[in-house]
Formats: sequence, C-alpha cells, structure tokens
Amino acid sequence: MTKTIAFVLYPGLTVLDVVGPLQVVTGLSQLDPRYRVVVLAEGTAPLPSDTPLGLVASHTFDEIPEPDVLIVPGGMEGTMAALADDTFLERIRRAAVGADLVASVCTGSLLLGAAGLLEGRRATGHWSMRHLLERFGAVPVAERWVEDGRIITAAGVAAGIDMALALVERLTGEETARMVQLWIEYDPQPPLGGIDWDGVDIPSYRPIVDGLLATTLADHPELLGRLTA
Repeated sequence: MTKTIAFVLYPGLTVLDVVGPLQVVTGLSQLDPRYRVVVLAEGTAPLPSDTPLGLVASHTFDEIPEPDVLIVPGGMEGTMAALADDTFLERIRRAAVGADLVASVCTGSLLLGAAGLLEGRRATGHWSMRHLLERFGAVPVAERWVEDGRIITAAGVAAGIDMALALVERLTGEETARMVQLWIEYDPQPPLGGIDWDGVDIPSYRPIVDGLLATTLADHPELLGRLTA
C-alpha cells in the first residue's frame, strides 16, 4: 500500500527548507516504491520564495487531504505572515490529524506550534527564533533535530537534510537511509568548519527578531503581543 509524504508550500518560504529534505525523501521513493512524494499548496500557480526561484506545488491540499507524512518548511517574513493565516494553519492542522509523522524544518516548527501540534512536546527550530516555541506550549531544545512521538522538528535550514535522513531511517531502516545519503553525497565538510555555538550570543539577536515580527505582524496585534511578550 502506497504511503504519501507531503511537503507544504506557502509564499516566502526558504527554498532549502523544502528542496533539501525533498531531495532526500525523493531518493527514498526511488528506492522503495511503497512511498510517493507530493508537494501541496492552495493552488498550483508559482509561489515566491525567499530567493529569485519560484516554486510550484504538484497537488492542492484538497487533492491530498490525508498524507501519511507531513513536512512543513520555514522561512522568515513569509513564515511570520503565515502564522497569522488561520486558513493556512487549518490546512496544516487537518493534514496532520491522520498523519503517522509530522515534521518541520527551521521556523516551520512555529507553524506546527501555531496549529496546536506542539503542546507539551520537545521541539527545535532556527536558533534565532527557537525561544518563540514556548509561546505555543512547546519545550525548546537546542538540538540538530528532535523527535517527540510522531513529531520531528529540525533546526535551521540545512538541518532539514539531517532530519530527513533520520525520517527515512525511521520509515525504512538504516540501510535505505545510508543509501540515500551516499547517493546525494551528503558528507558535510564546510570550508570554515562547524559553527562555534558557544561563541554565538543568541540573545543579542532578539531585537532583530522582534523588529521582524513587529513589521510582519503589525496588523495582528494579538499574535504580535503573544510572540514578543
């Protein structure tokens, strides 16, 4: 029986939040025909991203109302605007009801939280906005990806690839996950080495985040107050 892995699109999202994990799970579908991969949005017209590249969904939410796995990407301004879109949040909520697994990348975890899916759960997201998860009843965790029951959340952007490989392993086992990793040659060796997290003053970035929220959610004072209180 075919299982459907669905990615969600919305205006202004971060491209790598989608295409990194999408490439991973597409590899899964090529190795294991029990899985198919779709990309969902309200319609199939091109949507803007946070780069010059536009994105087009393969299906609408109405065409795939009950995916087996749901993956929600993040972003900056586009994601903050989506937090105030009750129709979009309801789409996520409904699609998640019957899903075996629900995952997010970067600030996509805030969308899961706003949809009421993270209450009491451990979760992560982009380091600059991870603290906002508390506003939705989640327990923020500074890890590359976090699994709490059927919910899997990834930290910022590139962490979505790690999360997706963990997802593949959870669905089909280590052998398949290792084959996908090999096929996409995922062997990170950044030229400047890893991030020295001990040297990152995360609280110093809060004014930038608050400014972004204030600009994006100016027409939604109740939500703005909840996130900046």
